[in-house]
Amino acid sequence: MTVEPTAVAPSSLDAALEEIKARQAAAWPAQVPRTVEYPIEAMGVVDYLRHWAAVRPEVTAIAFYGRDISYAEYDGLADRFAGWLLANGAQPGDRIGVFLGNCPQFLVAMLGILKIGAVHVPINPLFRAHELRHELVDAGVTILLAQDSLATLIDEVRAETPLRLVAVTALGDMLTAQPAVPVPFATTEPTSTDWHWIIESPRAPTISTDPDVLAALNYTGGTTGMPKGCEHTQRHMVYTAATATVANGYRVGERPIVALNFLPVFWIAGEDFGILLPLINGGTAVLMNRWDAGAGLSLLRHYRVTSMIGMIDSYVEMMDHPAFDPGGLTALENTTGVSFVLKLNAAIRARWREATGLTLREASYGMTETHTADTFTLGFSDDDYDLHSEPVFCGLPVPGTEVLIVDESGEPVPVGQEGQIIVRSPSILTRYYGNPESTARTLREGWLQTGDIGKLNDRGALHYLARNKEMIKVNGMSVFPSEVEALLMLHPQVQTVGVVPKPDPRRGQVPLAYVQLVPESDVEAGELRTWATRNMATYKVPEIRILDALPMTATGKVRKGELFTMTEHITAAESEELE
Repeated sequence: MTVEPTAVAPSSLDAALEEIKARQAAAWPAQVPRTVEYPIEAMGVVDYLRHWAAVRPEVTAIAFYGRDISYAEYDGLADRFAGWLLANGAQPGDRIGVFLGNCPQFLVAMLGILKIGAVHVPINPLFRAHELRHELVDAGVTILLAQDSLATLIDEVRAETPLRLVAVTALGDMLTAQPAVPVPFATTEPTSTDWHWIIESPRAPTISTDPDVLAALNYTGGTTGMPKGCEHTQRHMVYTAATATVANGYRVGERPIVALNFLPVFWIAGEDFGILLPLINGGTAVLMNRWDAGAGLSLLRHYRVTSMIGMIDSYVEMMDHPAFDPGGLTALENTTGVSFVLKLNAAIRARWREATGLTLREASYGMTETHTADTFTLGFSDDDYDLHSEPVFCGLPVPGTEVLIVDESGEPVPVGQEGQIIVRSPSILTRYYGNPESTARTLREGWLQTGDIGKLNDRGALHYLARNKEMIKVNGMSVFPSEVEALLMLHPQVQTVGVVPKPDPRRGQVPLAYVQLVPESDVEAGELRTWATRNMATYKVPEIRILDALPMTATGKVRKGELFTMTEHITAAESEELE
């Protein structure tokens, strides 16, 4: 169901909002602050780094498999990265790409980019050539810090992009001793990459921060075409981190949160919970390159982690692990989960609570356009109220954020009725970069038209019912059919393609592409899949079914409804075979 409401008179939404806010105020949990208060006046992320470097210089800011980086060192490294950028001609407003997996260099580079007023462009390290080329060209990236293992891929596309400088670093470049926990990647001598020279650059001079200029382009897919860059500012980042703090029951800066994060930090959720949340609170980002239950348990114990977000599967894997010892998790205060393959249910929660004394909560509603963390679920777990409510319970909006449900005409609907979720908050994207048409469709009178379907209950809490029906979630990663379709259409023997989600017991969902070939083509499905593997991130590679002709409308569009029906029959047949 795709909903594109027309603009309505503000009074219509305002009246509905007044009623919803009254319900939310009455249901507000006592442990959640109702307002957001900031420990410093500045609203720039870099201002918080400088603040904590002055106030808590020796506190560990980043922990990476036993390599501890203090706030003083973090601030200095970011200054030196900024100095390297300036020495290489970077200017405020330049788009600087970071093409890395989880490692401290990503965080240092991001803060260094922001320190000179340039624009941080995080790039998915799983990308293949077509995806990488699109993002570099669309964003206009001129300087790129990349993982050394991705250098060959960059060389493949570089001539077709605005890139003028590429530097490489290895995941282990900042490890200075034998890792305290085994690392999931090969280590090399730090002097074999460019990082050694970058961090010897003179520190950049301090530049005052404008929290409202373009600071980051976070790319997201959509219902049409290739991914779009969401324009975000440092003010957006600080607000998101502050409200995520409130959502855990704390005030900003009240305590130095120690957050374990293995979510990819190029992804907006990983940025929020693995970079911004601990930084704004003067805490510690305990960073993992990828999830491993044994390593996770060691890091939780070693760093006395207080906050963790992960897939529900991750919590089950820890409880099933031979090294699981609740005695080593006594510092934990907040555990939130994301339901994708495994869904949070009463049995999993009861098992986690019995083992640790903690309540495992579902994470919040959010999207790249809102910088995520738009709602909170703390305070709604008594008697499993959240789990017994109609799925998926997302809770109340964080302070400063407003949520309404509207019908197809854009009018607010009664409480309990389904419709499109619209959101207004201080962290909504400024615009889609270079895409005024998409911006006009999505931002209306300050409200983000999410395209998601949901409802509000009698407490004013949000229930998420469905993302745009075509959205696919593969192990928690968003796959947009339009993007897979656009990439497959680059194959010279593909005439038409339609992609829909297909249930998968291991990954939650997978993309399924129905393909019509050009006349007289003899390419087979396996060959197309091999081609797709070379040209798109692994999690986007679809299963492929070749049809003589795709069902089409009179106006030349693929009838997706018929493809959904065909997929249901395929799934049912596969289930029967398994039985």
